[in-house]
Amino acid sequence: MVGFRDVDHSPRPLSRQGLRERKKARTRRALAAAALRLFAERGYEETTIADIAEAAEVSPRTFFAYFPSKEDVVFAEVDDRLAEVGELLAGRPPGEPPLRTVRRAVVAVLEALVAETGEYGPVQVKLILDRPALRARALERITEVQQEIETRLRELCPGIDDVDAVAASGIAVGGMQAVIVHCRRHGYGADEARAALDRALTVVEEGLGTVPGMRDPAP
Repeated sequence: MVGFRDVDHSPRPLSRQGLRERKKARTRRALAAAALRLFAERGYEETTIADIAEAAEVSPRTFFAYFPSKEDVVFAEVDDRLAEVGELLAGRPPGEPPLRTVRRAVVAVLEALVAETGEYGPVQVKLILDRPALRARALERITEVQQEIETRLRELCPGIDDVDAVAASGIAVGGMQAVIVHCRRHGYGADEARAALDRALTVVEEGLGTVPGMRDPAP
């Protein structure tokens, strides 16, 4: 059973993406980091898009090329990581049971979240919890992710019962999201967060393991 303790935490090699894609990814990360820093220093309402763009050394027009609004930049890091879930689940090795595929994908994405939390993780969570508009956006994202996981589970387990697929996706997404919020809200360090998420993964895996077909080797 793979967990955070089994993950290689050494620096990853450069992506096979082209120079243009890597530059865009760096700009997006710079904007998100600048936004959270300014939100912490000045306050959310007091920080303008122009302020964020200036801090990231780009134009406001460039900001809008990456984010539709100031609200969206709060979710940049999470959105980037969640976008990887579908790709990781689709890359199922021959013969691997669906349950192991799910856990492997979740471990990889959560490890990236742990590594990128930084000092502004609690700021991000507080912003979302304190502002109804951001809470609404967070709920939309959770719903979208659950639907994506549900779709992938149907691909991994052909013939899975509808209720099982819905419940399993809810267990996986809801459980991990709750623990991530807990870790960030309380300022857990990287090692503490890995230990907490590893425990949560075990709980989630036990729940998913009750779904028929999740432990069966792939045909």
